[in-house]
Amino acid sequence: MNTLEPTPLWATLIATFFGIGRLRPGPGTWGSAVTVLLWAALAHALVPSWRVPVAIALAVAVTLIGIPAATQIARGCGTKDPQFVVIDEVAGQLIALVAVPLAWKSFLAAFILFRAFDIVKPPPVRQLEALPEGSGIVLDDVAAGLYALGTMHLLLHFGLLK
Repeated sequence: MNTLEPTPLWATLIATFFGIGRLRPGPGTWGSAVTVLLWAALAHALVPSWRVPVAIALAVAVTLIGIPAATQIARGCGTKDPQFVVIDEVAGQLIALVAVPLAWKSFLAAFILFRAFDIVKPPPVRQLEALPEGSGIVLDDVAAGLYALGTMHLLLHFGLLK
C-alpha cells in the first residue's frame, strides 16, 4: 500500500526555491549562492535603514513557509530530508547575511561560513535534524545560519573582515 501523499504545486515551488533545488551538483550550495545574489541585489536597492529589518523579516517568512512546504515534499516523496529541498538553505543563508556589509568579501564569507556550518553541523545543529518532517529539515539550517551570523559578526567586530 502506497502511503505517499500528492505534493501540492505551491510546496514544490517553495521547497525547491522555484526549481533551484533541481540543479546539480550540490543543490544546497546552489540554493545558498542564489540567495546571496538575490539578497545582494535587493539590499542594494533598499534604503540602508531598511536592510536589517527586511533581512530578518525575509528569514522569518522563508522559515515559516518553508517548514510546511518541506513537510509536504517529505511526505510526498517518502524521504526524511530530500536533497532537492533547498528552502532550508535559503532561510539559513538569509540569517547569515543579517547586518552584513554590502561588499563581495562579506557576501563570500557569509556564504562559506553558512555552507561550512550546514555541512559540519555542530551541536545542536545535528540534533535539530531529528525534529519531525519540515521542522527538522528547516530548523537545522536556521541554526547553522545563526552560527554563521555570530561568526560573521565576530570577524567584523575584530576587524578580521572588512
